Amino acid sequence: MMAGKYAGKVGKLHLSSKALHRFSVLGWTRALTIISRSRLRRYATWETTMTDSARKSATISPTAHYTGQVWLRNGLSDERLRTPQGSLLYRLLQPLMFASSTVGGPTLQDFLLARHELIDLRLAAAIDAGNITQVIEVAAGLSPRGLRFANKYGSRISYIEADLPGMAARKRNLLGATASPHHRIITINALADDGPDSLAALAATLNPTQGVAIVTEGLINYFDADNVTGMWRRFAGALHDFPQGLYLSDIHLSGVNSGLVTNAFRMMLSTFVRSRVHLHFDTAQDLKQQLLSTGFTSAAVHDPHDFAAQLESCKPRWAGLVRVIEARTG
Repeated sequence: MMAGKYAGKVGKLHLSSKALHRFSVLGWTRALTIISRSRLRRYATWETTMTDSARKSATISPTAHYTGQVWLRNGLSDERLRTPQGSLLYRLLQPLMFASSTVGGPTLQDFLLARHELIDLRLAAAIDAGNITQVIEVAAGLSPRGLRFANKYGSRISYIEADLPGMAARKRNLLGATASPHHRIITINALADDGPDSLAALAATLNPTQGVAIVTEGLINYFDADNVTGMWRRFAGALHDFPQGLYLSDIHLSGVNSGLVTNAFRMMLSTFVRSRVHLHFDTAQDLKQQLLSTGFTSAAVHDPHDFAAQLESCKPRWAGLVRVIEARTG
């Protein structure tokens, strides 16, 4: 059914399955990159036709809209978090994802679902163990995690989504009044050392006798190394003020994102996000050493494939493109 649905669309792009197999990987890379640029131009053209109110949400990155749609289509999100931008981007990129999977290449969904559900799994484990009662999701975007965890745990946790003003306002408008008093959306600047919108200011409002988790998803690889290590120092510093501190994040390592196919996919991803994708560390050991140097007392780097028995989303081959950080203080 899937093949039938998208084969025609791929054919319109002059990229039939048979033709794709005749491409070298380099040729396939160039084709995907050219097509992704073309489809994003269509998205940009569509943006210019929007109303003023709708255009304001276009300042939110394409990845936030697209990822929100992936979560929604896989039963992980709330219908209120559907956006017209996300729906359009999903439709524009789906033939491209089908083309990639046809030749055995990765798709965005392969690692978007794996990272999301693995972070969920590790966060739930920490809450269930009684170590964490307060959660800050930095740059939450259209993530449904706050809604789901607030609904699941109720008064056992306080879930705070923290984002830049435009995204925070957009999400409040989408959700209206949240169903849980234990879930709120605030403004934060993760790059600020101090000030009213800093993580330090937010941390000062939390219960100092209870454990805190900080979550980032889809954030780290879009910043350069200096900004990343600066964020980690701020995260570790804030968590040290609590009896238990946990940091969960996805990250891509250069050592597992090398080779022609993955390099091709990274080029396409950079085109899609309109920004460079940074691969700061080669190995998990390099990453762990950096996390420890920024103030965390322990660090683990999880391969989604190690959780395939627990999570269906961690089974696909290309789920292994991503890793999940679990770093602790206290």
